[in-house]
Amino acid sequence: MNLKEFRKHRRRLQSYTWYGLPLVVIGGWFWPKLGFLLLGCMVGALGIAAFRGRQWCDWLCPRGSFYDLFLDRISRKRAVPAVFRSTGTRIGMILLLFAVLGIQIAYAWPDIDGIGKAFVVVLTVTTSIGIVLGIGIHPRTWCHVCPMGTIANWISSGKKPLAVADTCIDCTLCAKACPMQLAPYKDKAAGTLQDNDCIKCGTCVAACPKGALSFPDQKTA
Repeated sequence: MNLKEFRKHRRRLQSYTWYGLPLVVIGGWFWPKLGFLLLGCMVGALGIAAFRGRQWCDWLCPRGSFYDLFLDRISRKRAVPAVFRSTGTRIGMILLLFAVLGIQIAYAWPDIDGIGKAFVVVLTVTTSIGIVLGIGIHPRTWCHVCPMGTIANWISSGKKPLAVADTCIDCTLCAKACPMQLAPYKDKAAGTLQDNDCIKCGTCVAACPKGALSFPDQKTA
């Protein structure tokens, strides 16, 4: 499967899940209990990370799918600043968002609708920030500071890493194709991609002209 066909296939998968984002962000203001769907996403992201790495973030995550599908054409597609990738920023974002969510839940307790709305508010605000960052920098900028993405990153170590064979010719096409702006070719000496932010989408595999990239159980041709 060539890169164009692969991207078409991936977008088709994403088209099945992005609806979950407006369902909660818009519908949640009218039916607050929809906010509890966010818990399902959290569990899904961490559960999959424990076995397959950060694969949830590829097309199963409604927000990630939304950003890829709707921001790609209008994004400036610049390099994500290093500050968004730093450990300090990511830990700070986890502490901030969980603190805000915890305080809202505490104030709403034990009102089920109030608790659900707390999730809706947090999702609405963070999604809005992600859209601004996605347009101004890169569609997946938010994914580098997403609390669940960060925790999934930590859990993902050694889980089905991307293999980088010595047939790699350093053409950099994998880096240009990666939606997370990772550079697999730089880890040729290590034999596997060392960055746990890989979402296992397989785009780089399809982009490699030498077939030097592969996942243990993923085929793109």
